[in-house]
Amino acid sequence: MLTIRIFSSLLNLYVFLTYRIFEGLKKNSNFDEIEGTSVRENSKFFWFSSRLIVPLHRKPNKDKNMNPQKVIISENIGQSLTEAIAECPHDKLFVLCDETTRKLCLPVVEPFMSGYQLITIQSSDTHKTLESLSHVWSELQQGGASRHSLMINLGGGMVTDLGGFAASTFKRGIQYINIPTTLLSMVDASVGGKTGINFGGLKNEIGVFNNASSVILNTTFLKTMDEENLLSGFAEMLKHGLISDERMWAQLLHVEIEKLSAQNIADSVAVKQRIVLEDPTEKGIRKALNLGHTAGHAFESYAMKRQPVLHGYAVAWGIIVELYLSVAKTGFPVDRMRQTVQFIREHYGQLAITCKDYPELLELMHHDKKNTGGTINFTLLGGIGVIRINQTATEDEIKEALDFYREG
Repeated sequence: MLTIRIFSSLLNLYVFLTYRIFEGLKKNSNFDEIEGTSVRENSKFFWFSSRLIVPLHRKPNKDKNMNPQKVIISENIGQSLTEAIAECPHDKLFVLCDETTRKLCLPVVEPFMSGYQLITIQSSDTHKTLESLSHVWSELQQGGASRHSLMINLGGGMVTDLGGFAASTFKRGIQYINIPTTLLSMVDASVGGKTGINFGGLKNEIGVFNNASSVILNTTFLKTMDEENLLSGFAEMLKHGLISDERMWAQLLHVEIEKLSAQNIADSVAVKQRIVLEDPTEKGIRKALNLGHTAGHAFESYAMKRQPVLHGYAVAWGIIVELYLSVAKTGFPVDRMRQTVQFIREHYGQLAITCKDYPELLELMHHDKKNTGGTINFTLLGGIGVIRINQTATEDEIKEALDFYREG
């Protein structure tokens, strides 16, 4: 018990110091707060090759702490992985999988890696914990990893989040590559440099911003996914459509989810990548990506104590709540809200809550990382692609939005 207490104290000290360092970096950055703007105003912001999303025009990234990140739209996983590894000189190679990706996905990439050491953790977000993180650290240490080692995270968002955090903190940081194997991790979790674990019953409570050297996106892995997990990832794509433009939003409402193309995924990733390039550490416009997440994370944490739900489902339900608030507070068109809500209800069902659960949900929202001074912050919309960050709502307004979520 004494050893565990000492370890916990040291970890808490590390997290506190990391937080203070990043706060200092943010204060010295010069990103502007951007409200009411479309993330697709500059249609020439990106061009696509068969393998790489390349920025053409963007605001200068003054954050010296964030390494550049390649996002590769891969048509040949072997070629893409071989090139990505070659760009990261290393003394030892480690591969992190969960039990599922070890069985289904590792055989796809194994021929293109040599001399690697395998680390396996348990599957599902319920194991995105300090215990799993400690296991990865221990395996790296026992495997003789140095600051010049390389880790490849092969899995969904849980693996890329936890693996990225483990790599970012072991010996003060080693290089890592993300190979997301779920739709959710392809369009969201593995891109943008957010890493972390759940802690104290709250989502992503501990973590750091640190980009992977490369993120390799290949649709081959989607063949291993069931409909429920595809829908979970699609919720983040729908969010990207809402913060982007009418064309993308309308297209997503009519796409056949089981027939998503590499171009659909590339378009979605491009929305996030544009924003992250402008604002790596979420000082301003990156908060646009939190649409649906204030309420969504509350739903997810609430369910975690009962019957866990997939992240994308919680985000979809959170979008219903936050679009209602957008109509009430920032003038979002009612017809667009109704169309989106209908799509979500038809595909994602509903989390069973009653008004008696509102105090717990509100308390969970008060713990959201976006809050300042005890005030619950939302990202809302004034229209499709018209982003309103740093919005607040009273508890009565939030309860009214939860009523709408429950009753329509």
